[in-house]
Amino acid sequence: MELLIILAYAGILALVAPFVLPKSDHYGNLVPVAIAATSGAALWLLLTWLGFHYDEAWIWFLVMLGMPAAAWFGTRRLDSVRKSAEEAELERLRLGR
Repeated sequence: MELLIILAYAGILALVAPFVLPKSDHYGNLVPVAIAATSGAALWLLLTWLGFHYDEAWIWFLVMLGMPAAAWFGTRRLDSVRKSAEEAELERLRLGR
């Protein structure tokens, strides 16, 4: 049940992400949502293993703040990696190798 709430929150982030995150041609519209949902589920699992309980506020607080942060930093990282790969490929094509 708790993972459904995390997925619903990821859906809310999907609605907000195009207005908050910088636009890029290097990833699609659903990539930030996928990063947020995956990181939220992984963080929930990790915190559960560390002993946090579902009825405590800390687990919810950490997951609800971690998901947008992961989407922000994940898309930034993905964008920079893909830009550098694109530049390297263009340079390789220019040199004819």
